[in-house]
Amino acid sequence: MIKKLLIANRGEIACRVISTAKKRGIKTVAVFSDADRNALHVAMADEAVYIGEAPAKDSYLRAEHIIDVAKTHGVDAIHPGYGFLSENAAFANACEANHIIFVGPPASAIEAMGSKSAAKHIMENAGVPLVPGYHGDDQSTAILKKAADDMGYPVLLKAAAGGGGKGMRQVWNEADFQNALDAAKRESLSSFGEDHMLVEKYLTKPRHVEIQVFCDKHGNGVYLFERDCSVQRRHQKIIEEAPAPGMTQAIRSQMGEAAIKAAKAIDYVGAGTVEFLLDEDGSFYFMEMNTRLQVEHPVTEMITGEDLVEWQLKVAQGETLPKTQDQLEIRGHAFEARIYAEDPYNDFLPVTGTLNTLSPPQSTELVRVDTGVLEGDEVSIYYDPMIAKLIVWGDDRELALQRLGQALEQYHIDGVTTNIDFLAYLTRFEPFQRAELTTTFVDKHIDALMASKPSYHQDDLPLMAMLVLLRNQAQNNAASAPWQSAIGWRSNLRYSAHIEFAIDDELLEAECTITDASAPLSPHWSIKIGEYSWLVEGQLVGNELHITVNDVLQKIRFAERKSEASERNSHYVIFTPRGTLAFEHVLPDLGDSNNVDSDASLTAPMNGTIVTHLCNQGDVVTKGTPILVMEAMKMEHTINAPSDGTVAEFYYQPGELVDGGATLLDFIADTENKRGES
Repeated sequence: MIKKLLIANRGEIACRVISTAKKRGIKTVAVFSDADRNALHVAMADEAVYIGEAPAKDSYLRAEHIIDVAKTHGVDAIHPGYGFLSENAAFANACEANHIIFVGPPASAIEAMGSKSAAKHIMENAGVPLVPGYHGDDQSTAILKKAADDMGYPVLLKAAAGGGGKGMRQVWNEADFQNALDAAKRESLSSFGEDHMLVEKYLTKPRHVEIQVFCDKHGNGVYLFERDCSVQRRHQKIIEEAPAPGMTQAIRSQMGEAAIKAAKAIDYVGAGTVEFLLDEDGSFYFMEMNTRLQVEHPVTEMITGEDLVEWQLKVAQGETLPKTQDQLEIRGHAFEARIYAEDPYNDFLPVTGTLNTLSPPQSTELVRVDTGVLEGDEVSIYYDPMIAKLIVWGDDRELALQRLGQALEQYHIDGVTTNIDFLAYLTRFEPFQRAELTTTFVDKHIDALMASKPSYHQDDLPLMAMLVLLRNQAQNNAASAPWQSAIGWRSNLRYSAHIEFAIDDELLEAECTITDASAPLSPHWSIKIGEYSWLVEGQLVGNELHITVNDVLQKIRFAERKSEASERNSHYVIFTPRGTLAFEHVLPDLGDSNNVDSDASLTAPMNGTIVTHLCNQGDVVTKGTPILVMEAMKMEHTINAPSDGTVAEFYYQPGELVDGGATLLDFIADTENKRGES
């Protein structure tokens, strides 16, 4: 019987496990790094133990140290969550050797599925259908390229020890093979410590459908149906749903039985996921098996009514599965949207920063938010930039999707760029509404999706002007200066104000005049911006702007902080049904602002590490030529030449850390005889 559980993880999955453990009366021990001293999972646990510095290799990946912590604190079991040590066979063995229950499969099962190439052979012998490909031990470039040439392009290069899209590259023609192989090997070495590669035929219209399996120590096994995870970027999932749209009962049964066959081939125990590619004709092929709980497990919980972490704990302490296959059923439809600190409109690059405003939608039986962060927390360079998972349920797909869109509109974050507006647009995007899903969905519709970036509408302008006006009035009134009041008596004059604010690099000017000051708490205004004008009244209620524009009442949430670009200006964000809009109140230039040199070299898009230089100092290059590769948040990013020119000097060498915004190199553009701009 598990009485005390250590969670060898962080963030939302640690909070998720702690929540179920508490319901079962199990005491919990959290572990934390320097970056997580004040984290939510630390506060939730009964005990918390410091395990090292912020980089994962110095904390969450210190397997021996975590075992020592467990022994010192009288722990019965360790739950590894996902990522970090969750699929580390040596860690599972170490738990067993120290008489600690590992809440996961036996080490032998992890080892069997740990190598994609070995897993393919096991599945082939078990009769599980496979995608055509090369999974051999000969890793010479000539052999790998011959395999690709023989099966025909496009092909997919995959790290044998990979996961989460790391060490993976699509190759569309023979000419691109070498560069793609080099990049995939580098990323694999960085992420997994080895660069063994697989080559597989790349299916052009497949769906990514995975089966949730569960097995106990008594030989029982069930599948808890499927999840469709086709909508991805950088081979990482964005939105998952269950059940898969258009799935027939016949194909569901075939895939479920194949998944159980795969699990039993390796004597599996616990929660696992067998991932398949489902083609247009209903044929499906084994991709890999994840020997752990998946990030997207909540959608399965929503449609089955089962707590999968509770199942894990029961199975780990030797109990039989809570239900048999015929007792499981699908109820309704569920979506999970991953809320990331990233910029979808800048190649989905992850970002760092402080969560100055964090206001999720209200949690109910129909809307669930799994998170490990609080307002004021920092999104750092050290870990995955996922902020939360938003999960919703509905009687059918249409209702669930509508509920997801509403919940995303109610999710308000400021301080870091997020993908919330992008996700909200997806819920309204007709091809997604029609469930025209493939693993290339985002790439196929990239132009339409990138055009979805929120930009201001004329109806947003009076909201911005009124917000600035009221905030200025509140600050002036707080200063107790009667001549600064917007509603004080004036001889033969109406109070007016001139406001400048900047949005989308455009400077706008608003002329605001009081038309009726008889209501001192909410005077009536005439606001004119360019050719547009409105009659407006409003007041601030906490962090909401209650505003009536031409007799239409709205309640708009807002956030405010000092501008990052100017110490004098204020940065505002308004959260509208059309999306999140950021703008700045521009104060008059009194001649004390600093001149900024616009002649800037290429800069780092975020904090990270230089991986390699792709050319030499003094090289003459053409526009778009890859110059260097840097790694940030476990992903590689290539810096390209902004124009024809010369690489004059590298300021950082491979292996060195760089801060976001740091100048990486001196680049001399041919056409302008000046440094290129990033």
